Amino acid sequence: MARMTGGGRNAILLAARRAFALRPYAEVTLRGVAADAGVSAALIVKHFGTKEGLFEAIADFDPAAAELLGAPLERLGRHMVLELVRARRGPLRDPLLRVVYSLAISDERALLRRRFRDQVTARIAARLDGPDAALRAELAVGLLLGLGATLSLHRSGASAEASAEEIADLYAPGLQGLLTPGGVAGS
Repeated sequence: MARMTGGGRNAILLAARRAFALRPYAEVTLRGVAADAGVSAALIVKHFGTKEGLFEAIADFDPAAAELLGAPLERLGRHMVLELVRARRGPLRDPLLRVVYSLAISDERALLRRRFRDQVTARIAARLDGPDAALRAELAVGLLLGLGATLSLHRSGASAEASAEEIADLYAPGLQGLLTPGGVAGS
């Protein structure tokens, strides 16, 4: 079994995200997650406590939201694209996409969707002006999720070969148009 390092923790979180996205909560076991992550189940218990604690850790979108929203509104679109591309190419690789895999109906998947709306979409909407802020926030999230899905689907295509800056040059203006319609282009 692997020793717990930053990579081991990331491996546990990735394995848990996969497990909870693909199987009902009741079918996910710490032993199964541990085997997938290459660590012991005892190590998962040491760091997350219980299966419930592990699920709570993967159901938390706050860290990803804080990274995504870490720029002034007039540059937020570009910042979000750059953060998403860098995160998708990093060790955890799915800061937002885990919500996409939770679209089936069950209590734990409903919790993921609710947390995502509260921790990501609502925080974006709160930064926007106008009566259609909530709609524009949802559409902006859709663009981000679409970009994340594209990067997942085309891991060896042109988007995989493009730099984060090149992707932002092309993608950020559309996203920024939702965030600040009629305002700064954000590119």
